[in-house]
Amino acid sequence: MPVIPPVPIPAADLFSVATFLLVMQQLIIGIAMGFLSNMVLNTFVLAGQIVALQTGLGFASIVDPVNGISVPAVGQFYLILATLLFWALDGHLSMIRMVVMSFEAFPIGEAWFAPEQFRDIAHWAGWMFISAVTISLAPIVSLLIVNLAFGVMTKAAPQLNVFSIGFAIAQIMGLLIIWLTLDNLTYHFEVMWERSLVMMCQLVLVCP
Repeated sequence: MPVIPPVPIPAADLFSVATFLLVMQQLIIGIAMGFLSNMVLNTFVLAGQIVALQTGLGFASIVDPVNGISVPAVGQFYLILATLLFWALDGHLSMIRMVVMSFEAFPIGEAWFAPEQFRDIAHWAGWMFISAVTISLAPIVSLLIVNLAFGVMTKAAPQLNVFSIGFAIAQIMGLLIIWLTLDNLTYHFEVMWERSLVMMCQLVLVCP
């Protein structure tokens, strides 16, 4: 409120249809920008689920308080790291700045999002799946090599119970791979966050 100048309200009656439409319009603008930032965090949740399923850690699930569903613990671990990076990189300040810029670009009662911008928002959500696969690509390839090694061991020594031995070793290798690839999360988060900021700037008509 302190950084937004006084805005004249076109509708005089607060309990009219015009006022309700203005409120819905402003809500949609805010929800659209919040959707972009939420997709950045959900990217790491999805990447964690992919890694958990590949490493055999998917059975360790906990309740996600935000979505109200059970998700793998690895996904929640990635979400916590992404949230900490969001605060560390002053993401909350960037979101407040975007809200202020939205009032400057779309004054209350005047023009707002064009149909092309809604289409761009829907298409941008595809980056979540692309980035999630990119983050989990190294663990997937590493576990594939481990599984191929188990296949060779089973062929060479059929007496080995690959299910009892392989499951335990796959989990241990999965934890080791997750630990080795933690450094990449910062890079992926910075790339994804910068891309979302560019998209938000384009929505509020402030092209970088």
